Amino acid sequence: MRPCPGQGFCKKLGMDSDQSSEMAEKKASSVGNGQSTVAQSGQSSLPAPSAGTHSVLQDGLSFTPLDSNDARAVQPFPRSPKLQKKIAKAGQPSQEQLSRRMEELQAERSKTEAHIQSLKKRRADLSRSTELMKQQVREHFQNMRCVLKQDEQAVQDSLELDLRQTRTKLDYVLKNWEQHQDQVTKGIKSIQRALSNSPTAEEDGKGQSENLSPKKPDASEMEIRLSEERFERLLKTLSSISKQLKAQLQRKTLLLDSSPMVIDRQTCHSLVTVTSEGRCMYFSDCARSAPEHPLQFDKVCCALGSSPVTNGQSYWEVDVRCCSAWAVGATYASLERKGRDKGTKLGRNRNSWCVELRNNHLSAWHNDRHVPCQGVGQMPLEKVGVWVNYDKGQLMFYDADTMVVLQRFSAAVMPVFDRAHHQFTEPLYPAIRFLRPPENQLWPNHVELCHLHTP
Repeated sequence: MRPCPGQGFCKKLGMDSDQSSEMAEKKASSVGNGQSTVAQSGQSSLPAPSAGTHSVLQDGLSFTPLDSNDARAVQPFPRSPKLQKKIAKAGQPSQEQLSRRMEELQAERSKTEAHIQSLKKRRADLSRSTELMKQQVREHFQNMRCVLKQDEQAVQDSLELDLRQTRTKLDYVLKNWEQHQDQVTKGIKSIQRALSNSPTAEEDGKGQSENLSPKKPDASEMEIRLSEERFERLLKTLSSISKQLKAQLQRKTLLLDSSPMVIDRQTCHSLVTVTSEGRCMYFSDCARSAPEHPLQFDKVCCALGSSPVTNGQSYWEVDVRCCSAWAVGATYASLERKGRDKGTKLGRNRNSWCVELRNNHLSAWHNDRHVPCQGVGQMPLEKVGVWVNYDKGQLMFYDADTMVVLQRFSAAVMPVFDRAHHQFTEPLYPAIRFLRPPENQLWPNHVELCHLHTP
């Protein structure tokens, strides 16, 4: 029988054939159980490892079976003692390093605790500040209510005084008529006695009838009445004050979102002149001699604001009293600047929204579609308020004097214009355009971005 190839190797290791066969059986048994026996066979057949190797094994470095499913790199041989010492030295920080790290962590903990305390204090301060603001608001409204109550009482007292004076006059006239009535009654009685054929009664009746004269109503009596005309004027004044107060109370919230707006001179048409402060723009018959800018409108008498709205809420007002034909709105920067087509005109494209006055008719425009403006009164519109809620996709135009909503652009009403859900996708710029008036009117003079400030 052919000798086993491993017998020579086994003999070199000091093992006989019986030990070799026993080792083979153990290996076969371990393989059948799905376990690796390389380490066991190494311990039983190889010489005892050196001290350095023993330290490496204690540090967690061990052999990996060749048939292992572990994804790590196979390490069939122990690393060099020099490398092992380097790894051991690197893996065990010194006392100095540990002390330094401890100090760093303690300092970081102190900073973190201090920051947490600061945040808690800010949270408490926010609550206190809010309560203080609420108290101040309550005081202001309480003062307004006191003023209104005092004014109401003054008006009531005035009406009561008018009533007393009128009644006094009427009482005096009534007393005179009652006296006249008594005299008439006495005259009737005396005449009745005279009719009884008594000589004495006849003389009395004759005297009473001669002394009594008919009394006619005096014209001054008709003038004794309450001051109804004055009262009607009072009611109209109170109604006007009430409307103005309501408008101002509503406007105060919008003024909180106001920001300074100026006109971007680079966008102005050559016939448009901007004042030094940048808020007022005039229409001129003479074109400027400055070179044309790429952002400038070359055919449409339009100009944009310099500050875009990119988030949150913003409000501005435009004074249009000195202009007979205009358009006020908001637009993306992508609005075309060259030519006369719809891409350059406010409200005639998807990039802009506006309200415009043309031929004394006020209308709202977007995407080349328009609707008549709501709430337009008999008086000419003097100021247009523009409010933007960029995050919610809302754009509203107001009569800034009465705070009546002229037009609301939002997701709820956008189907009137483009049948699509509306959301702003680019920064919005204030926009103003001079329109050509009818032939029998002069060209518009000027419009102005109002300087808004709260008292």
